Amino acid sequence: MWAVKDIRTVSSHQFPVHHCLGLSVLIVLLFLPSCKSTGRGDAPSIFSSDQTADAAKIVVSANDDLTKIKVLYKENEGKREEIKKALETDDAASVKKLADDVVGLINDGYNNAQDAVDKLERAQEMQINDDYREYLRLKEESLKSEMEAFDSYRQAARTLRDNYDPKNASMHDKVKEDFKNRVENYRKLMEEARDYSNRANEIAKDALQKQQGQ
Repeated sequence: MWAVKDIRTVSSHQFPVHHCLGLSVLIVLLFLPSCKSTGRGDAPSIFSSDQTADAAKIVVSANDDLTKIKVLYKENEGKREEIKKALETDDAASVKKLADDVVGLINDGYNNAQDAVDKLERAQEMQINDDYREYLRLKEESLKSEMEAFDSYRQAARTLRDNYDPKNASMHDKVKEDFKNRVENYRKLMEEARDYSNRANEIAKDALQKQQGQ
């Protein structure tokens, strides 16, 4: 499922650990007075305003939601590799069992992911600096793309679980083709999610560089 890496890092090329990247750095930046505000109000910090501290608490809570699904994500990645191997050998029993496991894992993580999205939306509605708001918006869009990607993979897993039958040639080929197409859609959406997150991380890096240049 949607995973989280140590939030002390600022960037990564691995999916899908990018939601929380840079958040602890940003939270520090929220309260550094050396930068000029580029957003609303006359707050002295680049990410600072009247409600910035409260928004930061919400973002930290969103991080907690993502942390809860870190283990689920790792389990899911392992299952995906096992499904691939089972499909190569037409092991119907294993394919169906593994697909059912994947559906369960994604179901378990989906509520946590939605909670994180809701919290990021709430934080954006607060009186915060425009740069910080854009950072949160891009992270939200990244998470939404990942949720859409995993929903596609969940549907693919359901198809395998419910219809995979190597003894039925026409159905067997149809199911495998459907699975292949949905997995490809999953990959495309993951790339989209990664792009959103990288753009957000650039905002964080720019803010840090501005701080260091003061």
